[in-house]
Amino acid sequence: MQTAPQETTQRTLRFMALAAFTSMASMRVCDPMLPALSQEFNVSTGDASAVIAAFAVAYGLLQLFYGPLGDRLGKTRVVIGATSACALFSAITALAPNLTALVVSRGAMGASAAGIIPLSMAWIGDQVPYEQRQETLAGLMVATVSGMMAGQWFGGFAVEALGWRAAFAVLSLLFAVAAALLWRQVSAVAAQAPVDAGPQAVPFSLRTYLFNTRQLLAMPRVRWVLTVVTIEGALAFGTLAFVPSRMVEGFGLSAAAAGGVMVLYGIGGLLYSLFARRWLALLGEHGLAMLGASAIACGLLLLAWSPVVAWAVVGCFFAGLGFYMLHNTLQTQATQMAPHARGMAVTLFACLLFLGQSCGVFLVALSVDRGWLVPVFTAAALGVVALGAVIGRSLHRARAMDAAGASSAK
Repeated sequence: MQTAPQETTQRTLRFMALAAFTSMASMRVCDPMLPALSQEFNVSTGDASAVIAAFAVAYGLLQLFYGPLGDRLGKTRVVIGATSACALFSAITALAPNLTALVVSRGAMGASAAGIIPLSMAWIGDQVPYEQRQETLAGLMVATVSGMMAGQWFGGFAVEALGWRAAFAVLSLLFAVAAALLWRQVSAVAAQAPVDAGPQAVPFSLRTYLFNTRQLLAMPRVRWVLTVVTIEGALAFGTLAFVPSRMVEGFGLSAAAAGGVMVLYGIGGLLYSLFARRWLALLGEHGLAMLGASAIACGLLLLAWSPVVAWAVVGCFFAGLGFYMLHNTLQTQATQMAPHARGMAVTLFACLLFLGQSCGVFLVALSVDRGWLVPVFTAAALGVVALGAVIGRSLHRARAMDAAGASSAK
């Protein structure tokens, strides 16, 4: 691994963080728009939610291919290309004449955005020394969580003040700026020391890729992690898309206010990132997973059954805090489930998370048009508690076995 000069690395990271911020904002910007989209295109809220599912499906599936593409062409080059494509498709989305065109362009946005955050993380792995890597990745996480918060708020604000199309025009501009800054940065240093330096490019072979994927899926630990993250995506992430609709239809908030409430979900994630080390030392991985699942369940139940909006707002915060507790635990497991093929394993993990989210959005969409959102949130809360218990018990058992093995080795 060749390490780029620190100043060059930090500057490139700032531009990648801008691209990652905008990527996550584009993912969540449609959440508070669903009631407005359903009215404009004369469809149900469930039908309008296809704009969220299309992005998530494309985002999840294309993650499988960006890894080999980045190895072959260079990670920063692919990030620049993906960011530029996002700028183009976001502009097209702003001009969508009907819901079908909007869904297709959102799918294209998701397919493009899929190449930004995973390859940015891979680039950090190539360029940043191990002792600084965790701190650097945490900085990228702050950008992604902040992007999610900003997207949810700005989507609601745009609906009320500017029109929903303006939100995609602004996103297009941000993507274009990030792509231009990255391109200028890479061009400026290419003649001296390639910023993209890392493992030598490896020719892509679909046959080899499929063979390696089958090898991974043959491992019980890999299958377990991928299964639980798919369920987590459906229960915790799939319901997230309908929280603004719940705030609008259940408590009478405006789209802008509902988007503002969703910022608390991201604040819960930021709070977790600040105290993660302390909580992990205090609770252990299994305790953190169970507490996270309980917090998600508490949040969903408050959103479903609270008689006043104030408690529903608190529920949104708890859901965000709990999700990052639970999901960060699973992310750690993903990085260790197949150390010999870590890049491909983490890519599969991300893919299954977003496919699970898409399934969750689809299932909740079927219920929201029937007025079943409250019982669905309740069922999701119970499912998350059960999932947290399974994950916590499995991690506790694995830790006990590792301790027993270490003791016998002595």
